Amino acid sequence: MAQTSSGSTANSLSHKAVIPRDMIFSFILVTTLFSLWGFANDITNPMVAAFKNILLISNFESSLVQFAFYGGYCVMAFPAALFIKRFSYKAGILIGLALYAAGCLMFIPSGWMMAFWAFLLSYFVMTCGLSFLETSANPYILAMGSEETSTQRLNFAQSFNPMGSLLGMLVARNFILARLDSTDEAGRRALRDTAPEQFNTICQHDLSVIIKPYLILGMVVLVAFVIFAIARLPRSKGEDDTSLHLGATLMRLFSNKKYIEGVIAQAFYVGVQIMCWTFIIQYAENELGMSKTNGQMFNMIAMVIFVSSRFICTFLLKYFSPGGLLLSLSIGGLLLIIGTIFIPGSTQTGAHFQQYIDQYRQTEGVAAQLAGYIKGFYYGILNVKGLGGLLSLVGVSACMSLMFPTIYGIALKGLGDDAKLGAAGLIMAIGGGCLMPPMQGWIMDQSAVNVGFMVLSSTRASFVLPLICFVVIAIYGFRTSNVHGHKY
Repeated sequence: MAQTSSGSTANSLSHKAVIPRDMIFSFILVTTLFSLWGFANDITNPMVAAFKNILLISNFESSLVQFAFYGGYCVMAFPAALFIKRFSYKAGILIGLALYAAGCLMFIPSGWMMAFWAFLLSYFVMTCGLSFLETSANPYILAMGSEETSTQRLNFAQSFNPMGSLLGMLVARNFILARLDSTDEAGRRALRDTAPEQFNTICQHDLSVIIKPYLILGMVVLVAFVIFAIARLPRSKGEDDTSLHLGATLMRLFSNKKYIEGVIAQAFYVGVQIMCWTFIIQYAENELGMSKTNGQMFNMIAMVIFVSSRFICTFLLKYFSPGGLLLSLSIGGLLLIIGTIFIPGSTQTGAHFQQYIDQYRQTEGVAAQLAGYIKGFYYGILNVKGLGGLLSLVGVSACMSLMFPTIYGIALKGLGDDAKLGAAGLIMAIGGGCLMPPMQGWIMDQSAVNVGFMVLSSTRASFVLPLICFVVIAIYGFRTSNVHGHKY
């Protein structure tokens, strides 16, 4: 990793506040949005497994949840950037919150219809709103102070994103997955063929369980809309210039290799993040025989690691170049994915792990139940063999924590007012999250793969896609530090 370019640069940074005093309130308010979209992202990831079981669809079909969810980012990013350029960051935030709330409330008629396509449409509308929010909030945070501290400032704001993600995971586990009907996939298929009315009743129950948290989320987002509507947010430097100059701006962006490579790296990063978090549950189920709720607990552990690592990496950016740190963490992620693919497990592992949970499970009192579950989970991790591949997958989150805001900051650094439209390209890159999970789901639906020295299940083999993603990100980190010359 390359250290900060010079002592003089380090000294100048130390005298510049990461968040100027007159921007603290605006920074806090806008940073709450990072938690809001983090919640949406990670209450949705487990729904891939939930819809698969409820509606009896394939891994590929269920992963269309992610295609619809992240497709909204891809489709709406560029229109959002043009809107923000014409009006303001605040106006973009308000449109984003309105669409976000509308998508959540659309879950109600989707549940009445019991139609998978209607849920996909709801996710799409929701993330059209999230696209507006991210296209507004990320560059706005970058503009809230000096350019020298912009990457550090964005990393700090992004540190609150996984807090919302962790809450989303907790809600998904305790208020959705844990409350779904316990009938397994085989039992549901039998009911669909022999007792369709009973099958429909179970489906309606499970879909109503899914709807409730999204309904509450829609109400929360509407409250946020009102708060932002009445709040006075200062306009950033250059925001008074509402002329588009679209052609000239695009020419400058397309001629900027560091920016174009950043868009590509961001697409692969979002792809690897969504694949690793979406399919932790399937990995735990298919490879180790665990329940969905236990698999989701490992997802939550991954998010705790992600949150902790984000703060650590934000601190390290004071001493190391963003490109160098990005390269190092990409290599670490690559090695952990190799462990995920090649360290074998056993379907008996889940039963052994569940024994520890049952041993410490309490029957009375919410606090006692939670404490007993955590204790059993902890001792299960310590004592059950065969968890190496799953723990490697969990550990990948430590390496991913730095990546999104760092790639974002590197790519937009030095673009000036072009950053508004440039931000759209980086948000469109989130489309990597809509394409890669269905590809991984399709691989999971295939047969096992013989690689010569061992046979890989289709689940483990599917993680070759995250492996490729980390290679691409590592190349960008290397080129940032050694080719583009940004050792800041």
